[in-house]
Amino acid sequence: MITIRPGRDADAPGYIALVREAWLSYPGCVFDLDEDAPDLRAWASHMAAHGGAVWTAERDGEVVGMIGTHPLEGATWELVRMYVAPSARGSGLASRLVAAVEAHARAAGAAELVLWSDTRFARAHAFYEKHDFLRSGPIRVLDDRANTLEFRYRKPIAGIEVRMLDPMEAESAVGRLAAILVACVDAGASVGYAAPMDRAVALAFWRERAALAARGERRIAIAWLDGRIVGCVMLDLATPAIERHRGAIEKLLVLPEARRRGIATRLMAAAEAEAVRLGRRLLTLDARTGGEAERLYISLGWTLAGSVPDYAVGPDLVPHGASLLYKDVGSDIVR
Repeated sequence: MITIRPGRDADAPGYIALVREAWLSYPGCVFDLDEDAPDLRAWASHMAAHGGAVWTAERDGEVVGMIGTHPLEGATWELVRMYVAPSARGSGLASRLVAAVEAHARAAGAAELVLWSDTRFARAHAFYEKHDFLRSGPIRVLDDRANTLEFRYRKPIAGIEVRMLDPMEAESAVGRLAAILVACVDAGASVGYAAPMDRAVALAFWRERAALAARGERRIAIAWLDGRIVGCVMLDLATPAIERHRGAIEKLLVLPEARRRGIATRLMAAAEAEAVRLGRRLLTLDARTGGEAERLYISLGWTLAGSVPDYAVGPDLVPHGASLLYKDVGSDIVR
């Protein structure tokens, strides 16, 4: 059994072995303890001196995992040196280590976590994105012997945060967006797919939308709730050149377990504000006639233009009416 406990300076040999093994498993990576990581010799004390903390994962007296965190400016904390031995991968240990850091940072008043990861560590990137971190900001150049370049990842960990994604963030969010789409379709959302939904289809949908976002034809907003991505909405900007006064709202989705907390309302507000910023005055959308989404939009000031019977097909493959709604968000028309 693997146990997680506070780290100690006496764990140094295990820490050094984990980091060395991980670095040397990637082409071009080198590991020089004295030059690259001398603090590992007394890492627990080093982190404590900076207001942080360290955890060790241990199995039968052997160090098989490590992680640390420390405060930066304001309410931002950094997650550092998350390593798991190959023999412990696939056991859920990495998720447990990240959960320990999140709980500690949140209890200390942190609002967000950030981390840096070598651009070569593709397995780590997939793990962080699965755990609701998004790649954000510029690449960091370390100017070391290994020519290290690092991606920055971040996620809010307390309360609700809604964020309009830039193209890099949108690409980084594809996996989580696909999971939301699958969960919502399987729970009965009528958004053009049959249940149960194939995850590969959901991934393909969001990869295409991320590419459209990179071309400026879409804007995607997501919502985190206590560190978990639970909702999204999309603003479609692909209108004819002479009709840049309008746009469309698509794929307002919130995980079933996160509903009734105002998340959909905040996502819609973000999409509408982005439309105003981009000079899109008139917005349209469609919703299942008589459904919960239609009632939400009307409560948010949208006007019902009409309904077409049997226009759409739900996830149960049964046709239903679709209502067209619109809203003038009041920006100037872009000419």
